[in-house]
Amino acid sequence: MKTTENRPASGKRALKFLGRTLTVVLVTALLLVLALYGVMFVLTKGPSPTARDLFVMSVRETSAMGWLANLYFSDEEIAIIEAGKTAGADAEETDPSLVQVGTGTDDYGLTDDDGDGIILETVNGPGYVGYMMVVLDPSRIMLGTPSTFGGTGLTVEQMVKTYDCVAGINGGGFYDPNGQGTGGIPEGMAILDGRVYYASEGTSYNFVGFDSNYILHTGQMTAEEATEKDIQFGCSFGPVLVSNGEPLDTTTLASGVNPRTAIGQRADGAVLLLVVDGRQAYSLGATFSDLADIMLEYGAVNACNLDGGSSSMMWFEDGYVNRCASVIGIRPIPTGFLVK
Repeated sequence: MKTTENRPASGKRALKFLGRTLTVVLVTALLLVLALYGVMFVLTKGPSPTARDLFVMSVRETSAMGWLANLYFSDEEIAIIEAGKTAGADAEETDPSLVQVGTGTDDYGLTDDDGDGIILETVNGPGYVGYMMVVLDPSRIMLGTPSTFGGTGLTVEQMVKTYDCVAGINGGGFYDPNGQGTGGIPEGMAILDGRVYYASEGTSYNFVGFDSNYILHTGQMTAEEATEKDIQFGCSFGPVLVSNGEPLDTTTLASGVNPRTAIGQRADGAVLLLVVDGRQAYSLGATFSDLADIMLEYGAVNACNLDGGSSSMMWFEDGYVNRCASVIGIRPIPTGFLVK
């Protein structure tokens, strides 16, 4: 009888304990949010314009977190900060004569130990960890896409396996309203097997792609200009990082810190595929200037930034080399540069 009488009291104590625990958790979470808001307020409104601009451009470069800038700044203030960031429109037209495909690899200090024609290295810098894949034969590069544009895209892994390739990275941007896009519609011009998609007549796009001689072209071009250059495959994004052996001006390369993907080419034709992890404890991410420095270190004559953020992924042989920045998983995309 005593045990039966104590059960209601025990139940009340359990509910009381649960209520107090939930209260502590909620209050702690609220305090952490307020503390984070306070730290970010000091960062964004403090004495350092560099920190302010870095924060704004970092969050504005991603569709999922762009709203964070509006917690601290008006649309007018954001527009002023972003006015200092250009898209690399001043990049020179690519000079194909600077690339001589198949002229050797002795000058770059890299060794293809297993003889598969691919060299993969880890790159480290202040605040970031990345991965550089050097593909010695540019004729092994191709553009991966879904079977048709307009529906759902493919992940890098799916593209690599669909085309029976050994490696790949993500490519250009895609239509992504409110971060809810399905990855099937390229943003800007895309070219596959010499055929142009999603380009308006006379409109100039930030573009990166290969001609029939497997020479990488970067910069602004219309569909008509791409056809004149004999571009066989490529996609839209930017900015250009290195043009004809020279890095772009630092004001052109102003950016935030985020996960990044880039593609480049050395003078001997070898293709450089780069992915930098971001939004991780071990790697916050890289700026456009960081990417340019890495590309120059590896001998790039021309290089261009590709889509970044949660799209930045590199696959090699049987798995992803880097970590996805998204908590909801790897995103499907419309284009990717693959290695046959």
